[in-house]
Amino acid sequence: MSLLITNIGELFTNDAHGRELAHDAAVVVDGDRIAWVGPATGAPAADERIDAGGAAVLPGFVDSHAHLMFAGDRAAEFAARMAGEAYTGGGIRTTVGATRAATDEQLRHNARRLVGEALRQGTTTIEIKSGYGLNVADEARSLRIAAEFTAETTFLGAHVVPAEFQDRPDDYVSLVCGPMLALAAPHAKWVDAFVERGAFDEDRARTILLAGKEMGLGVRVHGNQLGPGPGVQLAVELDAASVDHCTHLSDADVDALAASGADCMCHDGSGRTVATLLPGAEFSTRSPYPDARRLLDAGVTVALATDCNPGSSYTSSMSFCIALAVREMRMTPAEAVRAATLGGARALRRDDLGVIRPGARADLLILDAPSHLHLAYRPGVPLIRDVIHGGRPSTAAAPEHSSGRPSTPAAAEHNGAASEHHRGRPSPAAGTTEQDRGRPLGAAGTTKHDGVPQ
Repeated sequence: MSLLITNIGELFTNDAHGRELAHDAAVVVDGDRIAWVGPATGAPAADERIDAGGAAVLPGFVDSHAHLMFAGDRAAEFAARMAGEAYTGGGIRTTVGATRAATDEQLRHNARRLVGEALRQGTTTIEIKSGYGLNVADEARSLRIAAEFTAETTFLGAHVVPAEFQDRPDDYVSLVCGPMLALAAPHAKWVDAFVERGAFDEDRARTILLAGKEMGLGVRVHGNQLGPGPGVQLAVELDAASVDHCTHLSDADVDALAASGADCMCHDGSGRTVATLLPGAEFSTRSPYPDARRLLDAGVTVALATDCNPGSSYTSSMSFCIALAVREMRMTPAEAVRAATLGGARALRRDDLGVIRPGARADLLILDAPSHLHLAYRPGVPLIRDVIHGGRPSTAAAPEHSSGRPSTPAAAEHNGAASEHHRGRPSPAAGTTEQDRGRPLGAAGTTKHDGVPQ
């Protein structure tokens, strides 16, 4: 089934080999792939048609850092921080206890809720970490459930040392590298470690990350959030796809990120270690924001992600993170949108996401605005009018209580009366692609991540 999206006022493509920003444009989708991009006047015919009405169209958001496998609530902790209490990260044990006590269905329901929430706000691919189980059984089941929702699953047994191993951190490292990794790896694509004071030092983190790498997992790193540290250098050393937070960086850290991937033969930057910035965490903890301008000016590949977790960044809104990045981190609106789409794809080492060009996955957003500028210009306003996910309009973009009737001009223009959009059937959940190794995308998820022991 083919779909024509026409009368696009502004098309934000991220395509370095074409026009990155086009006007009066159209896109044709065939199945779950983009088949044609060009001027609206030259668009080929398609089975179905959406009139964008002069609105802006951009790639679906790629949230490359989220902690959705958890149970419980930490609103009281947030209120205490807003009242002046310092952020120490100690609340993670509260979430670990709640997560261990939760049933599979409770974890699945919470993940489904958050994945759907993200999809309605334009996130079409999401990474999900474990890390609130911190024992063999709960880490494995967290990843098994997360894999129901996305192919981008990350084993984060090295989030913090749990209370029962507090005086035996080396024993916990052995557990993570042995039985825990053995049961987690079949459900994971990535391995991650929180390299920070109060979590894991450089040597222990290296041991865990190398063990994951030997099991065939790609490497990710939490680093340099609470202060200067070895996280960035370790990430570059191990060819990590991404090092996340990057709040406190030395000149050597910035230089290392800029030089990463020099031997990968990838001239588009896709083999570099990406600096993934998580402004929701700084917002929620009243901490200093990363200096995105410094990284961009040095030639570092930058991504934006939500860091959705119950303790330090309980947001699933990439639009909110874009607005924060522009206002607080000195990014231009175009740079922030690029970081939330193409940057996230780079952080997952995916070349089929975050770009509008023939052959890319057909994940597209139609804004209720004439330009991408409005995502920062109108913070807090729900500007995602329509979500095209895997080539199909997604009813997940509408309120959950919706009857399934077309609720937007684009939906009403959709000619296929039998389409999923008109029958009210949501398309698969955020993140599924042909590269998903046969895992269904709309099943389950998880939340976690604090970048700091919570």
